[in-house]
Amino acid sequence: MKRILLISAILIAAVPSYTQECFYIPTETRYWDSSKSFNGYTLFGSGGTTYLIDMEGHVIHTWRIGTNPRFTDNGTLLDAVGGNPSNQNQWKELDWNGNTVWQYTESRSGYYPHHDFAKIYNPKLKDSTFMYIANRDITSAQCLAAGCDPANNYNGAQMDAIVEVDRSGNVIWEWWFFDHVVQDISSGKSTYGVVKDNPGKIDLNMRGNPVKSDWLHCNSMDYNEDLDLVVVNSVHGEFYVIDHGNTFIAGKPDSSIMLAASTKGDFLYRFGDPAKYDQGDPPSVLDNWEKATSGHKQMGGAHNIQWIKSGLPGAGNFMIFNNGQNLFELTPQSYIYEINPYLNSSGTNTGKFVNPPIAGYNIVNSPDRNLMKEKKNVSKQIVWKYSSKNNTSFFSTIGSGVQRLPNGNTFVCSMNDGHFFEVSPADTLIVWEYINPLTRDGKKKIKVDNYPTYNAAFRAYRYTSDHPALKDKDLTAGETITGFDPDYLTPSDITSSEPTGGFAATGGDQLSQNYPNPFSYNTSISFDLENGKKVTVVIFDLSGKQVRSLLNQGCPAGRYNLTWDGTNDEGIRVPNGMYFYILTADNQKISKKMIYSR
Repeated sequence: MKRILLISAILIAAVPSYTQECFYIPTETRYWDSSKSFNGYTLFGSGGTTYLIDMEGHVIHTWRIGTNPRFTDNGTLLDAVGGNPSNQNQWKELDWNGNTVWQYTESRSGYYPHHDFAKIYNPKLKDSTFMYIANRDITSAQCLAAGCDPANNYNGAQMDAIVEVDRSGNVIWEWWFFDHVVQDISSGKSTYGVVKDNPGKIDLNMRGNPVKSDWLHCNSMDYNEDLDLVVVNSVHGEFYVIDHGNTFIAGKPDSSIMLAASTKGDFLYRFGDPAKYDQGDPPSVLDNWEKATSGHKQMGGAHNIQWIKSGLPGAGNFMIFNNGQNLFELTPQSYIYEINPYLNSSGTNTGKFVNPPIAGYNIVNSPDRNLMKEKKNVSKQIVWKYSSKNNTSFFSTIGSGVQRLPNGNTFVCSMNDGHFFEVSPADTLIVWEYINPLTRDGKKKIKVDNYPTYNAAFRAYRYTSDHPALKDKDLTAGETITGFDPDYLTPSDITSSEPTGGFAATGGDQLSQNYPNPFSYNTSISFDLENGKKVTVVIFDLSGKQVRSLLNQGCPAGRYNLTWDGTNDEGIRVPNGMYFYILTADNQKISKKMIYSR
């Protein structure tokens, strides 16, 4: 019975979606099902450097920039300069060799760019342009003149704008939330109106959230060239669709900005929190104040709003990383949502935007009582969603991103724990998983329990070798970020306890999985050398501390078998738990894990 329980423990630990429950987490590639994943190259920024890695975690290329990088359709790397997504005013495009091919700096007084940006093709201009989010200062006098409640203080007030510049850095279009507001307390002002009847505008006197610095905190945006529309997301739980095509006149920036400020620039669609325009219930504490409801609010703290691109499964739908903040759930967790904004209450695609409250909601009960969640109103426009079964396994309070892949899989970046994974659509199985090894304290093979964002990555993207940025480039795999050879689980590892072969370090050198594993008294560790060389085999605990040196000498070519009895270098038995054994041969390393339980 004891051995059966041990094997069960291995299987549970091996399932990738349980990663974040652990205090000691091996970093880099943790799992890879090559038959189900969309195999390619992953791009992410961390610590001021952008990394391009293959599926095993080998570094293919790096750039000396790393805030929120992405490849452009022109084959360049586009990113903000400075390393902080929340505060940026300069962007650069770099070629493969790191040379700057274009840059732009926002230097206007009263503008504070932050978070997201995009290089787009403007069909009316017939040229590429650049868009970004920026907070704009508003004076107290402007706030009061617009109809803000005079009982509040508006010093330092700001609202987000979306700015578009041409390749020469000239502002050619600008849209500002402050031009699309409504209020119902000052009847003599042009902004006066009933909020419920004006879903295309934002309430200046939003309940509990008066206008202030970084009022809406918009953190992501996207542009749809086919529709000539822009979508922008606020961290407070809504995203908004804006008409770019009918508010832009080529060669006339002043007229374009005036059009964008007119009613033509009012929201065409909004999703996430209908209570903000009095067409739904807000979150609230229930009569039993130990419980709460999310009301009709669908999202909280969400990031990376986007249209699913043409040619991909779900094309034309929205996708968003719903962080799950501020939803009044007893046990919060993050979700991925795919949203069809054209669905009505009967599920019919109308071909035009339908206000989500009109489409209606399904009342959904928690799938498992141990999640301790109240039943929720889930919008009928949400056509697919993903969340881990264990709510503690996948949760990020800030940042994060999502990407639909050509094979229908969805690629996810969970910022807090530098956690990247790929999920299949039908069975929601994880088919690839990676933990960012770059921390505030340097590169780590093992990530220990730490505060959120210790090894953060704001976003990540998956590309294939035929992308313009990678085509005809040298994609030879180098070392992993930590320098250790890949040591990840495969589908056979989570369905079998039999030992498996190792990964080559140099030539035919191999390190086999110890056997038995788990073990109680002794376990055998085997390795093969293609050529004679200096070899060390050392055992480490999960904190990275050396436990036992099994071998440190020159060895001729051949097969070797070592035995470990669960004692340290002083002959004292080690505590039960997981350990790593690392073979070093000519400075090349292979590592594997094993479980000791007695």
